[in-house]
Amino acid sequence: MASRDIIVIGASAGAVEALTQLVRDLPDAFAGSIFITVHFPANGTSNLPRILSRAGRLPALHPANGEQILPGRIYVAPPDHHLLLSRRAIRLVRGPRENGSRPAADPMFRSAALAFGPRVIGVVLTGNLDDGTSGLAAVKRAGGIAVAQDPDDALFPSMPKSAIEHVDVDKIVPVSELGATLAALTTAPLPAGEGSDMSDDAKEAELSSVNLDAIEQYDEQPGHVSAYSCPDCGGVLRELHDGQFIRFRCRVGHAWTANALLETQADHMDEALWMALRSLEENVALARQIADRHRARGHLKLAARFEAQAQTIEAKASVIREALVEESAVRLPEDKQAGGAAP
Repeated sequence: MASRDIIVIGASAGAVEALTQLVRDLPDAFAGSIFITVHFPANGTSNLPRILSRAGRLPALHPANGEQILPGRIYVAPPDHHLLLSRRAIRLVRGPRENGSRPAADPMFRSAALAFGPRVIGVVLTGNLDDGTSGLAAVKRAGGIAVAQDPDDALFPSMPKSAIEHVDVDKIVPVSELGATLAALTTAPLPAGEGSDMSDDAKEAELSSVNLDAIEQYDEQPGHVSAYSCPDCGGVLRELHDGQFIRFRCRVGHAWTANALLETQADHMDEALWMALRSLEENVALARQIADRHRARGHLKLAARFEAQAQTIEAKASVIREALVEESAVRLPEDKQAGGAAP
């Protein structure tokens, strides 16, 4: 009898604690195949499979490209690769980043939904911003089950909060109950029924896997052209909607939620302001150096002219400096990097 045996899990900040407890609570006879994506630096070394193997009874590993899917295994996306699923095997691709991350949860969720439909259980755990929401929506469209960690139980509640707000989530549970919840869902019979239209999800999955034909067919990509540009490549972003959830994708496949795009634009603006401040401060120093040289030679009018120029530039620098201080004060409570590193 068919069952929900494909479990895809997305997490970010605070993931290690949640995942360790989850695998510790899974039963010995757990027959599902678990796939995990945790945001991780591209050049880092991930020890997450070793940590999870020690914590629970199921073996955890970084799969190889083309590896067959086996029951009772935990597959962890390796650094700098999206983990995608097909009916035949696991695919590892260096596809376009989503929300600035590779690996990312959304392409894994989307590929699982397309390949296995109602057999999929999508789980969104602790993390910042709203990664995993659009992928979880795809799981639901395909007839799968959506599960979110209780935000009150999450070290970083933004990801599960977003999933609950924008997706018709079936189960909201603390991590302490997640193992039993998954065990119950995987042993329940698979109900009959068909999912919704997945044509746009299929097009997005092709972009995530770097399908050149999909990239060339720009006018047929999902969504409509927006007024914004992609922070990764500078290309025009297309605006997409999962109900009220707004996100964006560029021609070559980089994807952003509205919140992630805003955060990234703020980072770029911050960098631009610091560069402008540095340039203005150098201009002030140079103008004053020239003024001092003219003053030493008795050229008082020229010295006054350059001193006035320095004061004008200094006033501009002061405005930017104050803006940077105010921006730091505003963004400090929601530092998206806090606790974001994964093993």
